[in-house]
Amino acid sequence: MKTAADFYKPLAIGAPAPWRELPIVLERTIHFFPPHIEKMCAKVPAMVKQVDVLLGNLEDAIPIEAKEAARAGFIKVAKEVDFGATGLWTRVNALNSPWGLDDILQIVESVGDKLDVLMIPKVEGPWDIHYVDQLLAQLEAKYNVRKPILIHAILETAQGVKNVNEIAQASPRMHGMSLGPADLAASRGMKTTRVGGGHPFYGVLADPRTDGGERAFFQQDLWHYTVARMVDACMANGLKAFYGPFGDFDDSDACKAQFRNAFLQGCVGTWTLHPKQIEIAKDVFSPEVKEVLFAKRILEAMPDGSGAVLIDGKMQDDATWKQANVIVKLAKLVASKDPERAAAYGF
Repeated sequence: MKTAADFYKPLAIGAPAPWRELPIVLERTIHFFPPHIEKMCAKVPAMVKQVDVLLGNLEDAIPIEAKEAARAGFIKVAKEVDFGATGLWTRVNALNSPWGLDDILQIVESVGDKLDVLMIPKVEGPWDIHYVDQLLAQLEAKYNVRKPILIHAILETAQGVKNVNEIAQASPRMHGMSLGPADLAASRGMKTTRVGGGHPFYGVLADPRTDGGERAFFQQDLWHYTVARMVDACMANGLKAFYGPFGDFDDSDACKAQFRNAFLQGCVGTWTLHPKQIEIAKDVFSPEVKEVLFAKRILEAMPDGSGAVLIDGKMQDDATWKQANVIVKLAKLVASKDPERAAAYGF
């Protein structure tokens, strides 16, 4: 592990210096596409305009016989498409798989200067990040990559969740983390086959009724604890937290509810696996117009954040001023890419 004095020094001679702060970019939607399917790759230029991040998926959901084709397909798309302000990410295969090393080697050699973030699945502890950090520095130096490639970890094992803070602190390359509910459920021995979302049997029962009638049952969120731990680790270390996949593409209401829970807990974005989830994610992870307009009033009434004021009969102080700042900063970021919301926010 790096000492404090060396934390921001490159790990290889000739590699670019790590970021001291994450680039300020909009990442409400991380949209996955399968690079081994040509007709899906052909849709990428149009998708660039619809999402904040496009991610070429090389891991789960890619058949074993298509792993190398997916890698080649991603490299081809990365070379040929102008991504503009839209982020370009890839999820490589797990570090203990037969394909993970070649994924990293070939992608950095071929399109290292266009790649923003490398998503690493099944991260167990800081040692996984240290390995990728050193490898990326060597490859960046070897292939003259001038912008440091960031690392995004997926929390999908019990050990990864246990080590979440150490993972967040492992490298200045750390971009953030995503919840991986399916693999995490298997790692924990949870009794569910759902990919994200709730479960009808996970809840609390209301107290018995005096009239002997049926007691109400309130379904709970299976992922509340894990998301909260992930958000705390990310925010304490200057990183970004993301909700992961929601597997029921036909249940838009439940998808929206799960995304909203993650947003309210502090996540800045989510994965979208199907086109119909894109607008849901953009709607949920963009602050509501009423919230933005009210937050702007707080900042106007308290320019320096000191003291206290009454607005519509409600007290506002330095704590609510900080909350208002969070909302307005996010709204400005959204407005930079979304003209309709910019007009509604008054920017």
